[in-house]
Amino acid sequence: MLLKDFWEKDLVDIRPEPATDWRDALRQAANKLIEHQYILPGYVNEIIGNVEKNGPYIVIVPGVAMPHAMAESTNVLGTAIGFAKFPEPVIFDPDDPEKQAQLFFTLAAKEPNQHLQNIGDLSDMLMTEGLIDRLLAVESVDDFKVIVDAES
Repeated sequence: MLLKDFWEKDLVDIRPEPATDWRDALRQAANKLIEHQYILPGYVNEIIGNVEKNGPYIVIVPGVAMPHAMAESTNVLGTAIGFAKFPEPVIFDPDDPEKQAQLFFTLAAKEPNQHLQNIGDLSDMLMTEGLIDRLLAVESVDDFKVIVDAES
């Protein structure tokens, strides 16, 4: 299960403070992936550049963002997904209330097939009845662990 994978790899980050804006949120959401050397900071700049160019396509459903850039990026060192939760919604487009997120699943993949597999696995996981609501209620890493244990 993906949630257990995030937990075991120390890729869960429950942010205590709201992000100042969506760019700040993307940087914070990638911290664990940078810390554990799955990505270099330049990867976050690529994600920000993509959102600036293409709009907030990374918000897959209201409340959930899946930040990612090209699988072939030289700033990706390994394959992993980092999870970050913010205490307040991060607004990507003030004119579109749907384009906000509190749950960030940052994808890093060394090659395109892994990237597509990550997106598919994450999408399947998010279809689990009530899971998004349970994740939105998380206030600590311990709360996250309770969900992991329940899902295992």
